[in-house]
Amino acid sequence: RDVERSRGLGDVYKRQVLAFSTISQIGFMIVALGVCTSADPHAGGLGYMASMFHLFTHAMFKALLFLGAGALIHAIGSNDYTAMHGLRKYMPVTHWTFLIGCLAIAGIIPFSGFFSKDEILSACGSYSTFVYIWMSLVAALTAFYMFRLYYLIFWWKEHKIPEGHHAPHDQPWTMSLPLIILAAISCVACLLYTSPS
Repeated sequence: RDVERSRGLGDVYKRQVLAFSTISQIGFMIVALGVCTSADPHAGGLGYMASMFHLFTHAMFKALLFLGAGALIHAIGSNDYTAMHGLRKYMPVTHWTFLIGCLAIAGIIPFSGFFSKDEILSACGSYSTFVYIWMSLVAALTAFYMFRLYYLIFWWKEHKIPEGHHAPHDQPWTMSLPLIILAAISCVACLLYTSPS
């Protein structure tokens, strides 16, 4: 699992970075299940509920990130994010929705990923201090490589438009509207969960 987490640090294909982050998040869910010591959430079973909650929130923000990656690939014609720079000016809807997805997967408050990861870390903390510290470091690693991806695509340097090519642009509403809906769900999905603790 740790090898898969670290693969996102150096890969240049954004879909692979997102795929490796999916493995990392599934690992988070499995660890949450592994620290369950009871079916009762008040007696060591918080990990089970936290895992299911993270499965739901992860589905929302990961769908957002993959759809955003598709919008970028369609606009640029490449999956290699070293060919993408400064796209925030050309693709504002994709930029803002991708940022929301990165904030959610990084576990930044008030986005849904914060609440589901916090529940998992609480379950880990009640099981073992070592597991809590280890999973906190893994969460930080996820935040690092996701924001590295975001920065390189949208901010790193000015995007040069090759001669004879059109400027990149946001996709039509058939793709932009689902991006906006998934971004909104990634912001408010945490409201659907009530912690048993």
